[in-house]
Amino acid sequence: MFHHGTLGAIRSLGRAGVEVHGLVPHGGEPAARSRYLARVHTWPRDVDVVGALREVAGRIGRRAVLLALDDAGAIAVAEHAAELRPYYLLPEQEPGLPRTLADKRLLAELCAGLGIAQPETRLITGERDATAAVADFGLPLVAKWAQPWLLPPGLGLRNTTLVGHPRQVVRLLRHVRGRDLLFQRYVRGGPDCDWFFHGYFDEHAQSLYDGAGRKERAYPKGAGLTTYGRWLRNPDVERTAHELAAKVGYRGVLDIDFRYDAAEDVYYLLDCNPRLGAQFRLFTDGGGLDLVRAAHLHLTGRWTARGPAAHGRTYAVENYDLFTAGPKALRALATADELAWLAADDPRPFAAMAGQTTKRVLARLTRSRK
Repeated sequence: MFHHGTLGAIRSLGRAGVEVHGLVPHGGEPAARSRYLARVHTWPRDVDVVGALREVAGRIGRRAVLLALDDAGAIAVAEHAAELRPYYLLPEQEPGLPRTLADKRLLAELCAGLGIAQPETRLITGERDATAAVADFGLPLVAKWAQPWLLPPGLGLRNTTLVGHPRQVVRLLRHVRGRDLLFQRYVRGGPDCDWFFHGYFDEHAQSLYDGAGRKERAYPKGAGLTTYGRWLRNPDVERTAHELAAKVGYRGVLDIDFRYDAAEDVYYLLDCNPRLGAQFRLFTDGGGLDLVRAAHLHLTGRWTARGPAAHGRTYAVENYDLFTAGPKALRALATADELAWLAADDPRPFAAMAGQTTKRVLARLTRSRK
């Protein structure tokens, strides 16, 4: 509902004069209010992903660049690329690779095989596995659902949870049947330890455009999305991301999370998303180029070269940063180079987001008083 990455992609391409179409669940998302969205397409009922995308392609009337904004979409597009390529411009991706990277169990196996540092990870099938992992890792530890896109709505399960008490383990075990639950050793890190990498890779798995960012704040704290980030040079993060992409032959947009362990002097790879990261607009250079525009230019055969990196640039997500930092977030929101929602040339998404957030908060307060 409040996916600011979707809005960032719409605005980025729309401001560049590209006709932007959005295929969204039901059209009520704040991003669907953007003035830069030429048309909103809702998912047709009783039609599979390929059928739905074909229908949209028919309405557009010509081949379009197709960008997936969540893991399930990236997996579906890659695995059905041969069927979709007559209608859309797509990277020449190995069909099974996005699923391998998005599935946290498969990612752990891949990293182990490639020699890429990742916190020790265990598959939890029941109470015995959980007890052993807690004894070995201690608390807190990190719990991850290996295929978060398969979690049914309404259960209140987060993709990633920082587990600090045994009762949290008990709650997770209630839902483990038929699902891959992972426990991962918690990397304590320290100040300025959380980093992320976003990049766009060409047909040779070479980066055309990328950047490393430091996660100054996150929601939820310690295991959540970036609410305030800063673009900074980090050769270790950039090198590891480039090596991973080259070894697996990755093509397209890639988003990777890292945590630095000062005691071990190691950057541990925490997560890898085979699609656009929500905070991608942080990596916007002085000429307005970002990952979405880089992808569009390359896939349409118009790529030339990138400009200098805008190191030091900051990006804030208003609604989540206020939850995370409270009044301290106000200064960051006033000074950030870009806000996720508020934009003078496109105010309606911010108004919709603020209105829907207020309704949610009031509804929760009402429920808590009953």
